[in-house]
Amino acid sequence: MAEFDNLIDKLADRAKEAADRVHASTSDTKEKLEAQVLKSRAAADKTTQELEAKVSHSQDETSQRWSQIGREWHDHIARIQGKIDAGKGKLDVSRAQHRAELAESDAIEAVDFAYMAIEWAEWAIVDAELARLDADELAGTRV
Repeated sequence: MAEFDNLIDKLADRAKEAADRVHASTSDTKEKLEAQVLKSRAAADKTTQELEAKVSHSQDETSQRWSQIGREWHDHIARIQGKIDAGKGKLDVSRAQHRAELAESDAIEAVDFAYMAIEWAEWAIVDAELARLDADELAGTRV
């Protein structure tokens, strides 16, 4: 379906944008990185809120489950961020290294989660196409 083609292309485009920004950030100044962190966090929060609003209007059990997974992920990120933020005010070498290790671990987990979400998105789209094909065949609208 064209709708699914657009969705998966949008996902791929967004992943490419993220990759481009991350690759470019390796040579950024501390001030630029701080600004990018704020911007990226605001974008993630906005997307989370938009998805929550979209799903909250749905009575579909599957949508509600995805919403719960999203909330759990958001809560997980908030806990990690809280630990990282708590250490910012008291930076010595040891704490700075620990904060960096937490942030790096969090980044790896986020990428792993995103990868898993892409795998599930692919499955869901193909499964939806199969379900539509089955429904159309049963209705006699597809030969």
